[in-house]
Amino acid sequence: MMHPWHDVTPGEQLPEQFQAIVEIPQGSSVKYELDKETGLLRLDRMLYSAVYYPSNYGFIPQTLAEDDDPLDVLVLCKEPVDPLTILNARAIGLMTMIDAGAKDHKVLAVATDDPEYNWCTEAGELPAHRLNMVRRFFQDYKMLEGKAVEVDEIQPAAAARPVIEDALNEYSKKRRKGFQYHKG
Repeated sequence: MMHPWHDVTPGEQLPEQFQAIVEIPQGSSVKYELDKETGLLRLDRMLYSAVYYPSNYGFIPQTLAEDDDPLDVLVLCKEPVDPLTILNARAIGLMTMIDAGAKDHKVLAVATDDPEYNWCTEAGELPAHRLNMVRRFFQDYKMLEGKAVEVDEIQPAAAARPVIEDALNEYSKKRRKGFQYHKG
């Protein structure tokens, strides 16, 4: 069986464009997460707050972020995309959160095969309200769990590129050494 994190190529036009794998469709209040061992999706939780994901949420394959998970990506497009779908995306910005005291980068991207969004190259080209919705979701989604999350301003596409490159390099290093999974 193919593993979406390890066996799907991240693309050939990195770090500007890449393939993303959707875990959570836009509009969902269900938090799915990739099970690192099996490559299947695991139900993490139902969101406690009356909020929904403002974009398709997933990861860039063959990356390893600072939180020891694949690098998160928020892919804007006009429709919800089914979980475990591979889609072509372009980085347009970066949003960094502090979650449980640790940095948690989210690459903001658009689906390059969606004519409603594929023209966009920078987050600042989008309506301010759309960006405010994305930030506000992450500020609020853990509030009823009693957890505080800090969310920085959305940065331009240039800020996402070194984060993507670092995550690709970290994955390559760890892959050479062999991944060790810790359940918990």
